[in-house]
Amino acid sequence: MNETDKITAEVVAGLIRDGERILICQRPANKARGLLWEFPGGKVEAGESKQEALVRECREELDVTLNVGSVYAELTHEYPDITVRLTLFEACIAQGVPRRIEHADIRWVYPAEITAYPFCPADKEICLRLSLENIKKV
Repeated sequence: MNETDKITAEVVAGLIRDGERILICQRPANKARGLLWEFPGGKVEAGESKQEALVRECREELDVTLNVGSVYAELTHEYPDITVRLTLFEACIAQGVPRRIEHADIRWVYPAEITAYPFCPADKEICLRLSLENIKKV
């Protein structure tokens, strides 16, 4: 695959907080970057806003409804097979309790613990930032 064939995906994720803890999800083994950890979210579909995409993805994959806040981080990451433009939003659960529907595992972790998990490369800079800063509630 050459650079002109590479797909660019608009991806959203939620920095979902419960007090001081953050929700992280382990990708399914059968998907690209399988068993690596990530923040919950997914691809933006045609005709939806980034916030709408995040709400939809978390409803589908975790069975929760989110309140989406401000943008925490935006970045672009080049994988060999895809370029990801990631927007990470501050978020909190408005309704429901997270259930593992699609992911291999889900966990609530403290920011100081986050770098102990093998995250997708696109998320590593965010993980470092989280582990170093004082966490504020949404």
